[in-house]
Amino acid sequence: MPSTKAARASAAAQAAALQTAPLQTNVIHQGDCVEILNRLPAGSVDLVFADPPYNLQLGGELHRPDNSRVDGVDDAWDRFADFKAYDDFTRSWLSAVQRVLKDSGSLWVIGSYHNIFRVGAILQDLGYWVLNDVMWRKSNPMPNFRGTRFTNAHETMIWCAKDKDARYTFNYDAMKNLNEGLQMRSDWTLPLCTGEERLKNGGGDKLHPTQKPESLLYRVIMASSNPGDVVLDPFFGTGTTGAVAKTLGRNYIGIERDADYIAGAKRRLAKAKPVSDEKLLLTPSKRNEPRIPFGSVVERGLLSPGTVLCDSSGRHTAKVRADGTLISSDHRGSIHQVGAAVMGAPACNGWTFWHMKMGANLVAIDVLRQKVRAELGEALQ
Repeated sequence: MPSTKAARASAAAQAAALQTAPLQTNVIHQGDCVEILNRLPAGSVDLVFADPPYNLQLGGELHRPDNSRVDGVDDAWDRFADFKAYDDFTRSWLSAVQRVLKDSGSLWVIGSYHNIFRVGAILQDLGYWVLNDVMWRKSNPMPNFRGTRFTNAHETMIWCAKDKDARYTFNYDAMKNLNEGLQMRSDWTLPLCTGEERLKNGGGDKLHPTQKPESLLYRVIMASSNPGDVVLDPFFGTGTTGAVAKTLGRNYIGIERDADYIAGAKRRLAKAKPVSDEKLLLTPSKRNEPRIPFGSVVERGLLSPGTVLCDSSGRHTAKVRADGTLISSDHRGSIHQVGAAVMGAPACNGWTFWHMKMGANLVAIDVLRQKVRAELGEALQ
């Protein structure tokens, strides 16, 4: 029989070998999340979504007014001896996640009032850099049957980078497009996971008590990863993260202890169909588009000197000068400077503020900038 010391040395050697081996993706690892995370190569994951135990500290069964029992979270994996035990567990898995994240990666953690404040404090203690707290407002929350508190209608997600200097991914334009052209806010109204999306066991009951809706993971993955990236979920459950990642052309890694959850997740993943055309997954970022000076529009003859521009209401007007500047009754300068001056504002996007006559309509001069960009794109192809 090998000595205990020799066995430890062998285990350490195996773990070191796993850390240097190529990363396996689109797999579910069964076991303890910290142990498995410690086997993965450092700096190998682009995005982590974590739905850890909430430590709900339930004090007995909950019943509806008709005396039927509420099917809440009473599983062993959500019970901890005390707050210290929960904090030690949280610090352990967050440290392990931090090691496997790329320097450009980010982490999302979801929780309720029971745990999210403790998680947030530990995140900051470990050096993570909080980017947003996002409130998931449930459009169909469970009522407070006892009438002793407000209905708990939201959960909180903390989105953070590995450290304050990280160049994390944020697909701003994709989020804006999902929100019909408006900036995506940090309060998301989405329904709970119900109906056919909810996985059931052989008896017709919920397979997992806290299965998250795919719509929630859709936003998270679209916002903070790119096609081909690796998305890891250390509390994989029934595989919502993996199913959405697969659909959106990302690779996934799941870690889960419960064999029944894993079986359900595998059935679900087998049905998930990835988008076949990667072009449909990409949202071009306006920040990456080539800069077009307004003078380029003038020198190409798309606008002639002397053309009168106005704002969308027709209240403010200015004329185009031959050198690509504008002149109004009181101001002269760039399209942005004159736009800001006539509004009395500190700044202005002149491309969207100024409009030109096109037939019977007023059209933002930004259409001319897009025309020049399209011509440049064709010339480069």
